[in-house]
Amino acid sequence: MAQVQRQTTDAASSAPRPQKEMLSVFDLDRTLTVLPTYTPFLWFAMRSRAPWRLLLLPLLLPVALLYALKLIPRCRMKQAMHWAALGSALPEREAARLADRFARHLVSRGLYAEGVALIDAERKAGRRIILATAAPHFYTAALARRLGIGDVVATASSWRDGHLTPEIMSANCYGADKRALVEAFLARSGIMRDTAHIRFYSDHASDLPMFELADEAIAVNPSPRMRSLATARGWPVLDWRR
Repeated sequence: MAQVQRQTTDAASSAPRPQKEMLSVFDLDRTLTVLPTYTPFLWFAMRSRAPWRLLLLPLLLPVALLYALKLIPRCRMKQAMHWAALGSALPEREAARLADRFARHLVSRGLYAEGVALIDAERKAGRRIILATAAPHFYTAALARRLGIGDVVATASSWRDGHLTPEIMSANCYGADKRALVEAFLARSGIMRDTAHIRFYSDHASDLPMFELADEAIAVNPSPRMRSLATARGWPVLDWRR
């Protein structure tokens, strides 16, 4: 009996283990981009589409004050900014055109060249690239296409009757919610956490939940708090700022 058990154990240990899915997850704002993207996108949209909407900006001051006092959540502030810059119903074709033009603008002058090269190197190493960001999905996806990235986890855009609206349909893809949305993406993709190797890149300490999910955590262009956190935990630091 002992011999049979030993043979069974040996056979089990020699069975091939599932090959790990190699994932490289990148934050966007100030990790790959020199500046945040949301406010610049709204400025870009107003200047190129409806400059008169600049007159609505004073209406955002009370909302900004409430947000600064932490009386309203981040998503409410983003919705108010969207309404002022883009209105309550932007036709889908126009939204797509704006998103693609803004993506071209970022590729030409808004990204760190080192970040673009790193994405290419990770892809050539056989890793699956995922963009995970609090920025809206509709323009993040346009940028991802230009960078050859097929997977995007971002704040969901809201569409009604073929029009983009200010509402945010999912949790704002930020902090703990970013981790939850990435985990949901893995589940939808049939990727088990214990059969995946996750490498995560970000500039900001708000991404600590994602850093803790990852097998490898790399701080990129870190904020002061992020640099302190990386130093304390022994994480590598990449800094592409001039």
